[in-house]
Amino acid sequence: MTPPVIDGAFARWLAGRAGDLLLRTRAEVGFADPHALKAAGDKLSHELMRTELARWRPADAVLSEEDKDARSLGSGADRLGAERVWIVDPLDGTREFSEEGRDDWAVHVALWGRHGTSPHKLLAGAVAIPAQHRTLATDFPPAYPPMGPHPRLRLAASRSRPPAFLADLAAGLNAELVPMGSAGVKIAAVVGGEVDAYVHAGGQYEWDSAAPVAVATATGLHASRIDGSALKYNETDPRLPDLVVCRKDLAPRLLAALRQHLAG
Repeated sequence: MTPPVIDGAFARWLAGRAGDLLLRTRAEVGFADPHALKAAGDKLSHELMRTELARWRPADAVLSEEDKDARSLGSGADRLGAERVWIVDPLDGTREFSEEGRDDWAVHVALWGRHGTSPHKLLAGAVAIPAQHRTLATDFPPAYPPMGPHPRLRLAASRSRPPAFLADLAAGLNAELVPMGSAGVKIAAVVGGEVDAYVHAGGQYEWDSAAPVAVATATGLHASRIDGSALKYNETDPRLPDLVVCRKDLAPRLLAALRQHLAG
């Protein structure tokens, strides 16, 4: 199968291919041994992505969570001098992937470009949520989410590793915490209007947020570090430990509350 030429459509295609493979892997391996299922999912999706990117985008560099040295400073040194770098998470939310019945796991595919015009320089991105049978991508960005009728703000929160300050932040904002898995699923929930914001400060890497941030900003949402500074990708240190994604009208209020908590 020949994939699309346009980068956004290619990202959607690649995320979908990996998502289909992960659904098959879930069905074939089963849930009796969660560790084995996680390992199989990570490995097979990573190998598929690496193979397709080498075949169809051979001139581009790649940063994948499953690369052997992915978390090292300057990991894959070729990417630091590259014009274009694909930043991928072959399986975001391995815990949820290994639990029968859960659908809050995702596949992330993003493209960073040295000459990108936005602060984050992300040129394209796609987030596949295979168990929900949907993919969000920059080739056809979702509509901007309307303000909902909910009386309280809803903040997407990690079900396993919520930031320590998040409960206090929610209390100060009179907000409701909505636990869910993958970072991609959380940001997709902001894009879809199911929650109002996603705030994280518990430690992440570039591949955790690149694709969903590309989609969120293509949709018109606000995305930044929790101190309001720009998110930057393809850095020497791939750690990108915190972010906030929300509607633009909510950003000043949310960032002010975050500054107060950071100062405290």
